[in-house]
Parts: sequence; C-alpha cells; structure tokens
Amino acid sequence: MAKWKGYGGKTDYLGTSLETMTWAGALLATTERIQVFSTVHVPIFHPLVAAKMGATLDHIGKGRWGLNVVSGWSEREFGMMGIEVLPHTERYERTAAYIEIIKGLWTSEPGAFDHESKWYRIRGGWVMPQPTRKPHPPIANAGGSEEARELVARLCDWAFIAVPSLQASAALSADVYARAARYGRTVKCCGYPFVVWRETEREANEERRRILEQIDREATENWARGLLPQSGSFDNFTLEMFALGGGALPIFGTREQVAENLDRLYRSGMDGVLMVFLSYYEDTLRFQREIMPLLRQLGTIR
Repeated sequence: MAKWKGYGGKTDYLGTSLETMTWAGALLATTERIQVFSTVHVPIFHPLVAAKMGATLDHIGKGRWGLNVVSGWSEREFGMMGIEVLPHTERYERTAAYIEIIKGLWTSEPGAFDHESKWYRIRGGWVMPQPTRKPHPPIANAGGSEEARELVARLCDWAFIAVPSLQASAALSADVYARAARYGRTVKCCGYPFVVWRETEREANEERRRILEQIDREATENWARGLLPQSGSFDNFTLEMFALGGGALPIFGTREQVAENLDRLYRSGMDGVLMVFLSYYEDTLRFQREIMPLLRQLGTIR
C-alpha cells in the first residue's frame, strides 16, 4: 500500500509508511524468490517516470517485480500537494491511458512510442533498458467499481479484490474472468485475507474482540469518510471491517479452520492471496510452520 499521509486518531494510522518504489528496490536486492509489487498513484507519478523506475526494479529483481496502479481517490493526501481529485469515471479514463503508455514504453522500440490523449502527450518515448520480463512486468489494479473491473479486464494482469465475505468470492472472481474473456484475455484474481489463528476457536474470537475494543475510531472514520464516497470499491464495508485488517477479509479460527477457509477462497476462483497478519514477521513464520502443511494436504498449494 502506498500512502502519503495518515488518518490521524490516537494511532495516526498509516501516518508512517515507506514509499513503495524505493522500498521495492531494497527488497528485491536482498531477496531471491519473492514477487514484489510497487503501488503508484496515477496523479503523482508521470507514466514515463513510472515506466523507467519499473524497468529498473525489474532488472534489480531479475523479473520479480510488478506494478499496482491506483487511480487515486484521497483528497486528504492529494490536497496537501495541490492535486485535484478527478470525478470517478475520469480517473479511470486517465488510468487507462496511463497503463497504455507504460505498456507501450516497455514493449515498443525505444524512441518510437508516441501517445496523444486528453491526459498525456508522449513524443519519441524512450525507456532503456526495457524490462527483462516479457511481454512486460505484471500490472495490477485493486478497484472494485464498474469502471475498475472493465479497466482490469482490458488492460491489467492481476485483479486485487477486496472480498467482503467468503460467500461473495466466487461471483467476484467469475465476473473478472468473464469480462477479460470478452476482450480475449486472461486475468488472475487475488484476494487479501486478514488471518488470525489460535489453539481454539474461542481464543481466536477473543482476539477478534480485543482488536475491536481497541479500534481507533477517529482514524477509521477518517479513512472511511474519504474512501467510501470516492473509491467505489468498498461500498459494502463497515467500520468493523476496516478495523479488522484494513478492509481485508477477516479469517479467524483454529489453524484447521483457517486452512479450510483459505482453501475455500482458492476453490472459489482466487489465484492467490495477499496475506494480512496481526504481527507480520512472527505470523509469517508461524504460517509457514502451522498453516502451509495443512494447505498442502488440502491441495491448495504444492
């Protein structure tokens, strides 16, 4: 997630964060296997600059980098830069041009790419070296509105989906696949669950209650107040859902229950998951030890 300003409250939620392009460079340089996505906000990064930075990151990671393109809805963040937040439909029109430019710069003969639209003018666009990953690094979008789904179907490789419930997962992923098929394309879907497991279901539910008792209501309301009317992707989300993993799908229970519900996500059509943990480093190690063996038994992962 790329953030430029927090949401206030007693925790100043997301008030401290790393810029994701430079963060990715450090991570890619010190790892060997993981895939790393950077998030760019369309109003802030010129597409030629983003394409050049992305090609550089692709080379650093030897083809392990991808780009998450965000149209940009936060008046709280962009207002401090004097950047206007466009109406929703126009934002996605600009984002479509943005992605087309980046793809063109990554795949065309250097110096041969031109683009003319309401949003950008590129003459003799040049990015060298071009990415090692062919045809280009994967491009993702996390929008859930009608405009966002059409954008993903037509131009993106991954749909990062905010799933409000396990029951809703199948319909959401099926919609993305059907839209992409109309353009003769395939797109992968990825959800993001907030996973908390304890020895007993009762202990897991107690942890859920503990989190909600400590909700930073001011920060959560500031976030929802800006996001709900502008984004179009979280219309069915409550304040409790924002507090439980920042809009991720809460999956609480024993290790067996968590594994079974992750398997349900997979069987419903999700190609991958972006894991959200309470204690990220420790829970990542615990997940490898305690949950992944169960997922292998279920056939969810190899």
